[in-house]
Order: sequence, then C-alpha cells, then structure tokens
Amino acid sequence: MTTTGRGSAANLEKVEAPGSMLTHTAARTLAVLRISTGFAFLWAFLDKTFGFGYATPTERAWINGGSPTRGFLSNVEVGPFESFFHNIAGDPWADWLFMLGLLGIGLAFILGIGMRIAAAAGALMMALMWIAEWPLDKTTSAGEPSGSTNPIVDYHLIYGLAGIVLALTYAGHTWGLGKWWAGLPIVQKNRWLI
Repeated sequence: MTTTGRGSAANLEKVEAPGSMLTHTAARTLAVLRISTGFAFLWAFLDKTFGFGYATPTERAWINGGSPTRGFLSNVEVGPFESFFHNIAGDPWADWLFMLGLLGIGLAFILGIGMRIAAAAGALMMALMWIAEWPLDKTTSAGEPSGSTNPIVDYHLIYGLAGIVLALTYAGHTWGLGKWWAGLPIVQKNRWLI
C-alpha cells in the first residue's frame, strides 16, 4: 500500500493531533503575546504607582497618596454589585491586593515564570473587573447608556483567556525563563508553580 502526502493516516494523526506540535513561529507568537500581556499589567501598575499621566495623573499616583482602586470602583454605575464596589473603593486592602496583582501578573508573564498562578490570578482579576463593569446592562443606574458594546465578551474576558492559553501552552519557555523555572526542584515537586 502506498501513501501520498506527508505519511500514512496513523502518522498524520500522530503528527497533526491537537497539542502534539507547536511550530517555532507559533511559539514565538505566543511569546510576543505573553510579553505584551505582561506589559499591559505591569504598565497599569507603574502608571498607578507613579502617575505618568496616562490613566493616572501625577497628583493621584499611589506614591502621592492616591488610591489605585478609588477612581474605577467609585465610578461603577451598573450591575447588581454596584454598592459592593463603591464600599471597597479606596480601601487599603483593596489597593494593595490590586496593585500586588498587577505587579505579580505583569512580572510573571514578562519573565515567563509562575505562569499558572499568574494566569489564575489574572483571570480572577479580569472576571472581577468584568463584574464591576457589568456589560450585560445597556443602561447605568442613572438611566444613561452604559457604553457596553458586547453584553458578554469584552477585553477583560479576552485578557483572562489569553493568560490561560499562555500558561497552558508553556509560553514562558520561548524568550522567557520558563524552562529554567520548570527545572527548579521546588517547581518539580509543586507543578502548580509552573
């Protein structure tokens, strides 16, 4: 029996089965996505900390006594959790958790280490921000248009999913410290640290 193309059906199944192959181009593309996603989180941390004037003016920087959560959470105007988010806006514990999350997720993605923890933390943070913006509502509590462009999928969910994909594809191994990190004895014993 002769076969045409790249090989027999058994070989094709072995080579082309999902998850069995990641090309160099795909690995590099995932590395670019990983570093870009990490920089988005890290930049948010830096801008909120130092007030570079993009999303955070200098006078509202964290180092100048500003609150990283007050502006966003106190302006929540939609959804069933509106009062909850207003109540925690500016609380020191919320500021610290938010900022540590931004810093940790950003550094982990950029360095390519601790990707599973960073992906879980990033997905949780993005889910909470999705809940705060509650894109299901067409109008705010004041009756104004909410600005929601899609009632389900928005950038928060895309960032969360991107982090999960990056962790599951070992994106930290290309142009990152992922291979070295995975070889550490503590990580070998606790695979959830990958």
